[in-house]
Amino acid sequence: MHRSHLLWRTLVFVGLIGLVCPRILAAADDATLSKDQIKQFLTTAKVIKSKQSNKGITNPYRLTLSDGTITHDASFQPIDEHASMKEMASGRSEMNFVDSYKYNIAAYQLAEMLGLDDMVPVYVQRKWEGKTGSLSWWLPVKMDEGERIKQKIPVPDPDSWNKQMYKVRVLDQLVYDTDPNLTNVLIGEDWKIYRIDFTRAFRTHKDLQSTKDLVQCDRQLLTKLKALDGNELATRTKGFLSKSEVQALMARRDKIVDHFQKLIAEKGENEVLY
Repeated sequence: MHRSHLLWRTLVFVGLIGLVCPRILAAADDATLSKDQIKQFLTTAKVIKSKQSNKGITNPYRLTLSDGTITHDASFQPIDEHASMKEMASGRSEMNFVDSYKYNIAAYQLAEMLGLDDMVPVYVQRKWEGKTGSLSWWLPVKMDEGERIKQKIPVPDPDSWNKQMYKVRVLDQLVYDTDPNLTNVLIGEDWKIYRIDFTRAFRTHKDLQSTKDLVQCDRQLLTKLKALDGNELATRTKGFLSKSEVQALMARRDKIVDHFQKLIAEKGENEVLY
């Protein structure tokens, strides 16, 4: 639809993609397609061009898709690594290590249930050239959070920025991402925040990684967290999350809700919810 960004661990700037046809997808025309239409396009459109990135850890592919009317880029990530023990570059070791495209799809399903699908790009499962992976819609972004901090660029509206980041922090704690980094937080032209790349999330730990960043919460998000149904989540993520991964997520959900309930009791609802 517009200028796009490679949806994984590193920032790549690309040019504006346009089509001379009745349904031109321009940068300002984000609402042209519904989420279901985007899913359909990603699932069925023909791949007309491809290029593998040499950036990041998993070297995703940049694919250009077309259905004859719409042409748009997407990111294809076929990583699906499992190991009983994995030593990280940092020297830390992780048992039962998983780095899988399936978690990208699970994260989007979860985001839909929580009303966060405006922050997480559409991910679908697709097979291409004999590989099965996640395929996601490229987003209209100008930088990632790592670049913003490196260049010391101030945000124009700190209040709006913080409210978006609080949602990201809740999501991060809920999915238990063991590789959260600033290149996975993307910034749109209007300073809209997107959260991408969940291939190392959804661990089976039932405790939260940290509660220090959970200082405020969107009211609607807290309501949806309370209403999150484990059976529905299991159904929607079947084939992408195991039973134990769903159970662990629901346990973390309980702890997040409990954390905010205690904060509300201590500080008052208006200080915690927005």
